[in-house]
Amino acid sequence: MVRSVGATDRLIRMPGGGAVHVIESGDGPRVVHLHGNNTSSLSHLMLLERSMRVRSILVDRPGFGLSDPDTFPRRAFRRHAVRFVTEILDELGLGAAVLVGASGGGAWALWCALDHPERVRGLVLLGSVPLLPGSRIPVPIRIIATPALGDVLTRVLRPGPRMLRHLMSEMGEGDTILRHPELFESLIDASRDPLASAANVAEFQSLLTPFGTRARTRVRPDDLRHLTVPTLMIWGDHDPLVPVPQARAVARLIPDAVLEVLPAGHVPQLGHPQLVALLVERFVESLP
Repeated sequence: MVRSVGATDRLIRMPGGGAVHVIESGDGPRVVHLHGNNTSSLSHLMLLERSMRVRSILVDRPGFGLSDPDTFPRRAFRRHAVRFVTEILDELGLGAAVLVGASGGGAWALWCALDHPERVRGLVLLGSVPLLPGSRIPVPIRIIATPALGDVLTRVLRPGPRMLRHLMSEMGEGDTILRHPELFESLIDASRDPLASAANVAEFQSLLTPFGTRARTRVRPDDLRHLTVPTLMIWGDHDPLVPVPQARAVARLIPDAVLEVLPAGHVPQLGHPQLVALLVERFVESLP
């Protein structure tokens, strides 16, 4: 899949000793992508062949894709996530970069922009972030976030094509995922990978409770008011996690934010790879 889009990949050794897998392509300003849950950097791969005016760097977050697993400390999860992002920027030799974060990866990117704005030239939220005000956490995810129960279910249940398509339909992307058959197969493989499943459960349990978002990880309105980084929000008009009216309210809170709404669910790049790539490129080119 990496070779088919003309990209290269490598492993980066991190200060703690673990290896992080990255995929790179293009030439220009550096844009670092952080994927969402239940997937890997492959879910952004369709953007690379359409984003040649920037240097796109797709990062497999810990435990996902080909990156080594890591712990997800529940009481210090935000600090842990921000440290990972700044360390990967250091290892890539980047003082600052544009961050593109999807869903859970969007939370990592947003936290980094809040805690270390000097490291983030611009922020792109690709699809909704489940920690934003007005977020609605789907029941299946809240079940996975339930201690013990979530661990048991992920060990017992191994989604096949039918179940996976149902789960993607719940995210508003049941048809668009079928346009990317290799990605679809990779998601099935990931669901059967014990390391990826463990990372997914650990992250959900660090972020959420069975009743919603954990207070210590929640992004509050005051946080957004103090976000100094230029921000592009690319949203689906039927994203089930943070509906468009709530997204508009979030955009009004951020001092320098633009909201682009596409006919999509939770993963806009599946149905609109060319448009998403163009929006990201134009945003990067508009930055000082």
